[in-house]
Amino acid sequence: MLVNLAALLPKPWHDLIDLKLLKDISKKLTDDFIPSKDSIFRCLELEPSEVKVVILGQDPYPNPTHAMGLAFSVNSSIKPLPASLNNIFKELDSDLGIKRSNGDLSEWASQGVLLLNRSLTVIPKLSDSHSDIGWHEFTEVVIRVVAARGAIGVLWGKQAQDLGKLFNQLDQFSSPHPSPLSAYRGFFGSKPFSKVNNRLIEKGLTPIKW
Repeated sequence: MLVNLAALLPKPWHDLIDLKLLKDISKKLTDDFIPSKDSIFRCLELEPSEVKVVILGQDPYPNPTHAMGLAFSVNSSIKPLPASLNNIFKELDSDLGIKRSNGDLSEWASQGVLLLNRSLTVIPKLSDSHSDIGWHEFTEVVIRVVAARGAIGVLWGKQAQDLGKLFNQLDQFSSPHPSPLSAYRGFFGSKPFSKVNNRLIEKGLTPIKW
């Protein structure tokens, strides 16, 4: 059954994005995708004018119980945490001394952090399976919109760093991805949380309570 993605997209984004992109993606969506259709655009419940920081992921967790519409986030009941999120929390503790065990990052989103994956859907248990159906084009437009409004980009891994060109040079912080495969190549010790907050203060904005 065809999913009407344009109808699911929160209204504040409609005038900023060519909805034909979503019509094209709808035609290519397989029936078995995650997260649920009501959660596909959960990260875009944050209005464009409210976005202060973008943290870019690749695609939803392939585990059906993990994917929930916010990049890197899981529902609060999930234990153990996905490995990438566990490494993010290790770096948060190292950087700011903040210890987190709750994997639901909704409170970051409520403060203006856009937790955006490059692909917004995936086939269960098959990472990167929807990277070629048009999501990258759609999310690049989203990033272009918020970067032009001065959002700070947190770019973890090559897929995210490919979009560094859209951000002001002072408004981007890059490092390897927090995945166990790459975290030890420079994600640990990169101090993204303190760097973002220092930059927000420089811009006269309220820092994030990570």
